[in-house]
Amino acid sequence: QVQLVESGGGLVQPGGSLRLSCAASGVIVSINGMGWYRQAPGKQRELVAAIGPGVVTNYGDSVKGRFTISRDNAKNTVYLQMNSLKPEDTAVYYCNAGGIWRPGNYWGQGTQVTVSS
Repeated sequence: QVQLVESGGGLVQPGGSLRLSCAASGVIVSINGMGWYRQAPGKQRELVAAIGPGVVTNYGDSVKGRFTISRDNAKNTVYLQMNSLKPEDTAVYYCNAGGIWRPGNYWGQGTQVTVSS
């Protein structure tokens, strides 16, 4: 059974940073596509970043140059480092397993990120 547990969300001021974590079980992050998606109120869920086996990554246009996805194979955990945060980054962020160029079948419960002064 696949379980994805996100953590690290919270309230941050514009220009600040946060790091989200996704602890995975039932799926090996080093050999599967893993991703972060987000959904703001009234908007569709969108890709933030995804990482595949090796060095393959895929970023949403709005976060390129500000966010970085990475993984720790020993901890079976995927991270999202978010820098230079903007109010428009406010959303619930979801961890996803099983895809790089499109979402896979498995989702975490989500973690709220709020960027506000």
